[in-house]
Amino acid sequence: MINDKIIPVTSPLLPPLEEFMPYLQNIWDSKRITNNGQYHRELEQKLCDHLGVEFISLFTNGTFPLLAALQALDIKGEVITTPFSFAATTHSLILCGLKPVFADVDEKNGNLDPDKIEAAITKNTTAIMPVHVYGTPCNTDLIRQIASKYGLKVIYDAAHAFGVEKNGKSVLSLGDISTLSFHATKTYNTAEGGALVCHNAEIKQKIDCYKNFGLSDENDVIMTGINGKMDEIRAALGILNLKYVNQAIEKRKEISRLYRRELLNINGITMFNNNDSGIKYNYSYFPVFIDKDEYGICRDELNDKLKSYNIITRKYFYPLISNFEPYKNIESAKPSNLPIASKLSQQVLCLPIYADLDFNVVNNIIQIITENSKK
Repeated sequence: MINDKIIPVTSPLLPPLEEFMPYLQNIWDSKRITNNGQYHRELEQKLCDHLGVEFISLFTNGTFPLLAALQALDIKGEVITTPFSFAATTHSLILCGLKPVFADVDEKNGNLDPDKIEAAITKNTTAIMPVHVYGTPCNTDLIRQIASKYGLKVIYDAAHAFGVEKNGKSVLSLGDISTLSFHATKTYNTAEGGALVCHNAEIKQKIDCYKNFGLSDENDVIMTGINGKMDEIRAALGILNLKYVNQAIEKRKEISRLYRRELLNINGITMFNNNDSGIKYNYSYFPVFIDKDEYGICRDELNDKLKSYNIITRKYFYPLISNFEPYKNIESAKPSNLPIASKLSQQVLCLPIYADLDFNVVNNIIQIITENSKK
């Protein structure tokens, strides 16, 4: 059952190379490879159409949009956020001179628990930065109510949530701003890249200025900015990948259903529900949670066992952000404040899922997991 080649936890969506070559030829002929070129503008419009949102600003990675959102909304003081995410979520707060306040998550989906959000609010709180973990939407209705009650901004880190909808509406249209990652590991990618979704032309103009050194024109800098622009080569890749992303999501859906059906009745393995009929999922990850006492071995042992068969899994998200050196001394980072997040982090294992994954390999993974259980 050992695979001849490494089975990664994910693999990038790539268009046929022969379709990409004409785009490269056009870029080479024009010698316009960055600075809001033809493909950059085209991708922004196509993404607006595809995702059902009004304003998108492209970035060179998924972290810069978080920084831009905080700058554009002039966030100060404390921001309530999750410890159960990739470190970039909290890094963006520190880089903008803000204080992250960690709140615990909901055991049913790994997203920020609205009750814990409200309990963490102080006179210094100005915003909430939740994450749609694994692409599952947060409880956006309750978060909106809390934000309205206390006059807080809401910035959604939607790095995992490309194409996700809630009751027929893009989750990217919720909150004050949402940000996306187009890293190669994501459901939709531009190799490296990201985007910011906002809801009015004024914010869009401010964001575009911020990501271009704060330049209003070639002679005038009107704000402190960064160089966060996406280049033409990656924009062209993004245009092509839009042609194939829905098909890729359908394949991910089939893999997810196979995992879920076969692992559902194994003692000690739990999975988040993704059967809400009001949500259009993108199946960006497939996390399982391993209870050692019931399953028979711990998460780390199962991870090592799968690796011995050339199957790579990931402990997304372990350790918690709050356990990392820059953050562990923050008062809200204490494990006693984050019991659910700590439990999920100790048990989580994300299984391989991507459009090119062979169903035979999926069945092999399921067989290994089944054989190592107590039965």
